[in-house]
Amino acid sequence: MLEIRGLTKTFGSMVAVDDESFTIQPGEIMGLIGQNGAGKTTTFRMILNFITPDHGDILWDGHSLTSEDYDILGYLPEERGLYSKMRINDQIAYFAQLRGMKVRDVNAQLDQWFKRFDVKGKKTDKLKDLSKGNQQKIQLITTLIHMPKLIILDEPFSGLDPVNASLLQDGINMMRDSGACIIYSSHDMANVEALSDKLIMLKNGKTVLNGTVDEIRNSYGRIKLFIESNLTRDELTSFDGVIDVKHEGNRFELMLKSPEVGQEIFVAATKNGYIPEFSQQAPTLDEIFRMKVGEADA
Repeated sequence: MLEIRGLTKTFGSMVAVDDESFTIQPGEIMGLIGQNGAGKTTTFRMILNFITPDHGDILWDGHSLTSEDYDILGYLPEERGLYSKMRINDQIAYFAQLRGMKVRDVNAQLDQWFKRFDVKGKKTDKLKDLSKGNQQKIQLITTLIHMPKLIILDEPFSGLDPVNASLLQDGINMMRDSGACIIYSSHDMANVEALSDKLIMLKNGKTVLNGTVDEIRNSYGRIKLFIESNLTRDELTSFDGVIDVKHEGNRFELMLKSPEVGQEIFVAATKNGYIPEFSQQAPTLDEIFRMKVGEADA
């Protein structure tokens, strides 16, 4: 279990991370979201002991991380860091040895890992001869081949097409099923919503969202409404508490100030009987992200 307590880091007068706390259980995936500069990478670098926090504790299974604990850690940095002129199998073996693996064990597993991520290339190819997407897959194999118990992925989906992103997601789920604690950052809110058991959002270093995806979405209530009826755009806009109206084909998408506004609209829309669609939902994570980014700081 990874436990973060009151983590704080400043650089001069800038507070990069401000009193951050969270827990990741074995077999759990946490998404860390926020705008550029929100404090995500700083959080990762403190966990990795690249930089020292000003305050707070970083605990693994109840104790501070030791040098031995870092052998069970897998880290995928945002800036990829493999050697372009080195053969793929040699550098995977090199990094795996740093985590305590034997070269023969690495070589015995490479075919399986290449197949899992559908790598287009040979194990003896140099990294520079692979496409950018396949280079990223090699970096991921290097991160995971020693089956780490704590995995940190900084923007792992950056630059991947949907097919390769799905392969990566399958790999992350495989590691979760093996009991790993996983934390990753992403700007793709649909991806975070689909993959994460819980999430944290940072804004200017402060935690502004913390919980499961369902808890966070449901906390906003069913303020998103899809409706297909005889009501016009002007009529829908005229209801008190309607914040925004969008027209999508034969239906409208509304954003409401509160879920109760939907009751009034439902009564008006159904006064003459049946309507094809009326659906109230919680906002998506992407919409919540935009709301939080747009809020003025306290």
